[in-house]
Amino acid sequence: MKARRRFDGASAMASRWRRRRMCVLICDAPAPAGLREVSAAGAFLETNARPSVGTQIELHHPEAGAIAGIVQAIAGDGIAVSFVCSEHSVAFALAAITSDMSRPTA
Repeated sequence: MKARRRFDGASAMASRWRRRRMCVLICDAPAPAGLREVSAAGAFLETNARPSVGTQIELHHPEAGAIAGIVQAIAGDGIAVSFVCSEHSVAFALAAITSDMSRPTA
């Protein structure tokens, strides 16, 4: 069986199981942020907050805890932040990913 790739840039599988967990971005003032992508090295946050590049921030995830980061880039729909790659950042990323993949039992 050959692997199939979508050429429109959309990820067919991610939308079926992954929920974007709302987090709190703390920079100048607390702001809501949706965690679009996360790894041990950093994250992309969908947010209306626009701290300048180089600003230190703190990200609070409801299940993964908190992590410090630095704003690396600003986009139209959010910001990219980097983390110091460590055991803490790996644990944060894994906890955020697994919590986004789990479905509550109702």
